[in-house]
Amino acid sequence: MEPARTEPADQEPDIRARPPLVREFLLVAGLFLAYKFGRRAANGHVEEAFRNAGNVWDLERALHLPGEGAVQGLLLHSETLVHAANTYYAAVHFPATALFLIWLYWRRPGHYVRSRRVLAALTAAALALHLLFPLAPPRMLPAAGLVDTGQIYGPTVYGQTPATDTMANQFAAMPSLHVGWAVMVAVGLIAATRSRWRWLWLLHPAITLLVVVGTANHYWLDAVVAVALLAVALAAFRPPRGARTASVQPSRPGAWGNTAPLPLPAYATAADAGPGPHARPRAGAVR
Repeated sequence: MEPARTEPADQEPDIRARPPLVREFLLVAGLFLAYKFGRRAANGHVEEAFRNAGNVWDLERALHLPGEGAVQGLLLHSETLVHAANTYYAAVHFPATALFLIWLYWRRPGHYVRSRRVLAALTAAALALHLLFPLAPPRMLPAAGLVDTGQIYGPTVYGQTPATDTMANQFAAMPSLHVGWAVMVAVGLIAATRSRWRWLWLLHPAITLLVVVGTANHYWLDAVVAVALLAVALAAFRPPRGARTASVQPSRPGAWGNTAPLPLPAYATAADAGPGPHARPRAGAVR
């Protein structure tokens, strides 16, 4: 059985589409640091964050969304499962996104620039919303009746006192960049590959959604807002129609821009072939 293809039709990356490595490293690192310091600058606003949390919780109930506790209840059946969920939340988010960008840069440079721009736009919009709408996560909201699985079972990336946490802003639940980045990773890899199994990348955002809700770090609406912002960013950085059409056309020998000749039919004569590499020598001709 022929193995499933994992590469698009253009098997070799077009190195001409690859931006300078040092510039990209500095740009991505700068964006990451700007976001981290921006989140820390947004710390505080504790009363407003809890007031917004109560409003979000009431809105979810008015919309008849399932309670976050239903997912957490499933995790709490097994301490191993809770620990795995906490580990996924703490250890997969940044590395998976970084590996996604590195792989695109090296293997699919034509997809890399757009994905980097979309992620940057999504992150900037998220930071603006964190500043404008501070939100305490459901693990802090007494009305939710949820437990802080990170603090109880570990591991956790947050300090025990949210108001004085200097490493992260714990009042920045909306939107969930865990979900937004995970969806972008799946969308980007599905677009950049042609394997019949590429749709399995959707498991990453699906698992991420269950993890962020089950660990009580995010509300359902945090994920909804993240996906909405991502959709806007994808539309804003949509490639030109001509580029989209060209990207889905399978490469064929003899196509414009490819010097490989089309195979000569068996019935063709030397006259049919004409001058060039296809011409078949006449009888008696010196080879």
